[in-house]
Amino acid sequence: MKKGIIGKKIGMTQIFDEVGNVIPVTVIEAGPCVVAQIKTAENDGYDAVQLGFSDVKDKHLTKAEKGHFEKAGVAAKKYLKEFRLDDCSGYTVGAAVTADLFAAGDKVDVTGITKGRGYTGAVKRWNHHTLCSTHGVGPIHREVGSMGANSTPSRVYKNKKMAGQYGNEQVTVLNLNVVKIDKENNIIAVKGAIPGARGGIVVLRDSVKA
Repeated sequence: MKKGIIGKKIGMTQIFDEVGNVIPVTVIEAGPCVVAQIKTAENDGYDAVQLGFSDVKDKHLTKAEKGHFEKAGVAAKKYLKEFRLDDCSGYTVGAAVTADLFAAGDKVDVTGITKGRGYTGAVKRWNHHTLCSTHGVGPIHREVGSMGANSTPSRVYKNKKMAGQYGNEQVTVLNLNVVKIDKENNIIAVKGAIPGARGGIVVLRDSVKA
């Protein structure tokens, strides 16, 4: 990986290209982030850069977190994220990382936490088809159906897709196109949808498939 940044999902809109085609985009406030720590192969066994995003008051931090920021000599940040980079020589502790790290036309992978949907049935959670809407089936049209059969196997197999918690999990969308960059406002417009609700924290990285 060559670069990455932390951001906040603002919402979705649409923009027009030079020809007049409509492009659906997600607007992300990417940074400004600050370099809170640099890890090297000599000291830590690998090369990485730790970025901080979104200011926070000291009263909301633990003593360990306060000491971490004081040692680095940077303002306290609410979110910290580590990026393993191929080359960390271009970064220094305390330096700012802004949206112009990326450029229009880049391919990125975006990671976020999806919206939580609570305890959900199998039809919504796993896209199962419903039972036949015929006489004698109701009122169980949306039940999961047969699970243990008869004497064979006489049990429910592990990992069977059933009702349960749906959403509120980390998801990465791969190979999205960066459509537009606003350097002054630290805005990145990415084509398509990304995980999470408005205001959610997301992470942008170089695409692994580009």
